[in-house]
Amino acid sequence: MTTTIDIDTPAGPIDALLSIPEGQGPWPGVVVVHDAIGYGRDKKTISDHIAAAGYVALTPNLFARGGWARCVTKVFRDLLTKRGRAVDDILAARDHLQSMPECSGRVGIAGFCTGGQFALVMSPKGFGASAPFYGTPLPRNLSETLDGACPIVASFGGRDPLGIGAATRLREAVLNKHITADIKAYPGAGHSFANRLPAQPLLRITGFGYNAVATEDAWSRVFAFFGEHLRAGAST
Repeated sequence: MTTTIDIDTPAGPIDALLSIPEGQGPWPGVVVVHDAIGYGRDKKTISDHIAAAGYVALTPNLFARGGWARCVTKVFRDLLTKRGRAVDDILAARDHLQSMPECSGRVGIAGFCTGGQFALVMSPKGFGASAPFYGTPLPRNLSETLDGACPIVASFGGRDPLGIGAATRLREAVLNKHITADIKAYPGAGHSFANRLPAQPLLRITGFGYNAVATEDAWSRVFAFFGEHLRAGAST
């Protein structure tokens, strides 16, 4: 079941998509960070998919304070500086999940494109596992960004024009930091391979676009990883 709710943040309430699994909880939670387009029909599909796998999914609307045109630049600024309202909104979503009786208290984070970059930036900030999907280009000062990071399961498109060499760089960084990780690049996939966006034929030509095979494999890896690090018995 997916609904739109309001969550409290330091800058006031914002709307968020909430998907709760069917059956008897509590379940682990996942904060989902949308891409630069925002959260529309595609993001509801993703939220439903996460809930169907047995996780309470919450997607905060990072563009809630004035819409895309007024907010997108500020959100990118917060991503670059690693602080600001967008960071506070993501942490507020985590706190909201942890306060819900349906949630076990263990919370991961998943993000796409810009949201994937946020998933890496937020990985040291109280999450049990992080799943960035093509979080490219990788955050600046990557090694410093990952200080104290939780386990990371990352998925990249080998044809992503924004992410050339990203998987290799992230592997090196997590290895140096001794961070538990599962990192995979899909040779036939491009940027946004797990998002169903308009104009798919044109997007594929430019190195973007949906790829069903890569998407299915990536989610399989993510849910296996989340199961290991977020479910009952997982180490803290």
